[in-house]
Amino acid sequence: MFLVYFILWIIFNANFTLEIALFGIVFAALLLLFMCKFCDYSLEKEKWVYRNAFRFLKYVVLLILEVVKSNMAVMHLIITQKEEPEPLLVSFQTDLKKPAGQALLANTITVTPGTITVLLEDGKYTVHCLDEDFAEGIEDSEFARLLKLIEDSEKAENHKETEIRESSKKQKEAQKKGSTEQKAVKNRRKH
Repeated sequence: MFLVYFILWIIFNANFTLEIALFGIVFAALLLLFMCKFCDYSLEKEKWVYRNAFRFLKYVVLLILEVVKSNMAVMHLIITQKEEPEPLLVSFQTDLKKPAGQALLANTITVTPGTITVLLEDGKYTVHCLDEDFAEGIEDSEFARLLKLIEDSEKAENHKETEIRESSKKQKEAQKKGSTEQKAVKNRRKH
């Protein structure tokens, strides 16, 4: 979010000088601190976003390409009128577990011309396709694979954080135990 705030600051100022950049850094840092304090945001989440930035960028580029490709296919279907469109309802299941990932995939399908997500329930999608050609490969799309990678990286990150917390907790307990034992030894020596 820091980078987003900084870029927005530069865009809203419509100019780039050293003074604007320095104020932008301060402004972005203050907003990030505010979010960490009051909006359940953390620097760990910030790191996770930066680690997955390439995947997000790849997702956006892929979405733009698919929208353009689908626009061409819909225009071709409308202009040529050689064939009658054969609308089709397709149902499929994905491996996505998080509601945010499932919703993003549903919205991606809807944004792509020629397809509309009619229903999303428990990870099962029902999609209306303008023609059967639009249904090809929808079950195992690159979008679902990218979202699964992002979701899995978050699980791995959470697992690492849990291991680190448990490790530091064990170290603190060992230190407490060690200091308690040292005190007991000192007390025995005194007596």
